[in-house]
Amino acid sequence: MPVNPLPSNPNLDHLKRQAKDLIKAHAAHQREAAQRIREFHPRFAKATDDEIFAAALKLSDAQLTIARERGFLSWPRLKAHLEKPTRASRLDLPHHERIEDAAFRQAVDLLDAGDVEGLRTYLKRHPKLSQQQVVFEGGNYFRNPTLLEFIAENPTRRETLPSNIVEVARVILDAGVTQDALQETLMLVSSSNVAHKSGAQTALINLLCDYGADPKAALRTAALYAETEAIDTLVGRGARIDLPVAAALGRAEEARQLLPDASAEDRHWALALASQFGYVDIARMLLEAGEDPDRYNPVGGHSHSTPLHQAALAGHLELVRLLVERGARLDIKDVLWQGTPADWARYAGRTETETYLRQREARK
Repeated sequence: MPVNPLPSNPNLDHLKRQAKDLIKAHAAHQREAAQRIREFHPRFAKATDDEIFAAALKLSDAQLTIARERGFLSWPRLKAHLEKPTRASRLDLPHHERIEDAAFRQAVDLLDAGDVEGLRTYLKRHPKLSQQQVVFEGGNYFRNPTLLEFIAENPTRRETLPSNIVEVARVILDAGVTQDALQETLMLVSSSNVAHKSGAQTALINLLCDYGADPKAALRTAALYAETEAIDTLVGRGARIDLPVAAALGRAEEARQLLPDASAEDRHWALALASQFGYVDIARMLLEAGEDPDRYNPVGGHSHSTPLHQAALAGHLELVRLLVERGARLDIKDVLWQGTPADWARYAGRTETETYLRQREARK
């Protein structure tokens, strides 16, 4: 789920009221409240709605949820930002300009310049830099990146990569990185539009896998962002296509074979991806297997919205009709912008889809 960034003039008292409102919404068993808590409170990441509603929600829990929803790791960090903003939390700057550590910033500049020899020499002089992390506030990923993670250009900073980015990455890898950094970088590269457009995505994936990254961990992320070249490369490195990936690729027969043994989580993901990409046969299969069309999408998979929101946004009218005919509610609002599926269709200029949804709303 994208974070809900702070307004230009944030007010701590207003944020405290939001935390208290979340406690009330939790007590009222509002589904939207459960989704926000599941997304942003680490203790509830795998909890069902019923489990969340059954748990006591303290003010500290609500404040943590609000802080992370706004892109901060904790309520004290959010409070500190309001009292004394730092360069690291300036969302108006690209990430490389938000780095406060001068030595780390110099290493990123050498990376961005494609200066292989300069970077190699610099890392020998500063051997801890290859495993050091920097802290960024205000986002839902790339919060504690290592130097290696900057090779992905994800999030976009300069909209380009040096032509020798593979050689640059190798220098950092040879300097020594953690397994966590390898895995996170593989996910960033596999979902990076810039890496894809630059022609470096496949080579970077192969390089990272050569150094021990697990291709299976990045496959679903690549599918979510329709990075088919990355999917093919990861499969070539040993990743196995599961039900969600088959749904994202529109492979109906493969999805049918995988469905009986798929976990509840995989079925949830599969309906979200089939709806996002408009694969009616797969969505119908999942609905007939008992998937709930009104359930918010899984954490990490556009979880601020429902399958109907995603289908409406993309203008997949046949799939929208299927979801509605199978009982999908028209009045559920997304978590961030409080829009219905019809509102999303209107925002995306999907006139025919919006008209259909508005007509169905009028019949209620």
